Amino acid sequence: MQKLSESFYKRNVHIVAKELLGKIFVRKISDKILSGKIVEVEAYDGSIDESAHSFIGKTKRNEVMFKGGGLLYVYFTYGMHFCANIVTGNENDGCAVLIRSIEPIEGIDLMAINRFNKTILTQKEKINLTNGPAKICQAFKITKNENGISLLDDVIFILNSPTIKEKDISVAKRIGIKKSVDLPWRYFIKGNPYVSKK
Repeated sequence: MQKLSESFYKRNVHIVAKELLGKIFVRKISDKILSGKIVEVEAYDGSIDESAHSFIGKTKRNEVMFKGGGLLYVYFTYGMHFCANIVTGNENDGCAVLIRSIEPIEGIDLMAINRFNKTILTQKEKINLTNGPAKICQAFKITKNENGISLLDDVIFILNSPTIKEKDISVAKRIGIKKSVDLPWRYFIKGNPYVSKK
């Protein structure tokens, strides 16, 4: 499998969001590889979306969102959690896709240590390992240090895989926001057990 190219990310946020479903998110930590299939995302477009961090314009916190597609935008929320987003579009667009849920593939033992400080997991813990944006960052050890990292490099990147068919994608309202709540901008793979909220 090949890495997604820069041109993949430099497109409309909704096209990228849907096409990220099924792709393989990879994180290298020294000689270890953590990976998983992206199964749920949310689109954010600062030009019309009041819940997007970029809606208020460029700030020190959100400046990565304005640098153009192919970067990782990591932010801290609720004073305790990190969330990882894929920046899309062109420079100054202010668009990104939040990775909401991942189905773990490789490095599950290390993810389990990062999340639960143990390697033997119950079935419920396996499902809960990466089925939420904060859980993903904890499992994959993504912090503010990874904010702005290029997805074209070799530390964090996304591998191509067959595109999920439109009929297999569910569309819903986003979760945990207080503004622009009615926009149906959450996309997830139908029937996948790792989706955060059905």
